Amino acid sequence: MSDYKPPFHMTDKMTFLIAEISEQVGRITVLQEGSISPHLRRENRIRTIHSSLAI
Repeated sequence: MSDYKPPFHMTDKMTFLIAEISEQVGRITVLQEGSISPHLRRENRIRTIHSSLAI
């Protein structure tokens, strides 16, 4: 087993703020759903997947 300790401690406030940010991003996504082209959506998805795999 690894003894890795992350350089931060997750608090209830941090969790709450992450949930708030996620909710706002969801609202923006819904509002922009009609205005974004399928091509841009595909490029953003590819960029997101690439970034998460790079981690």
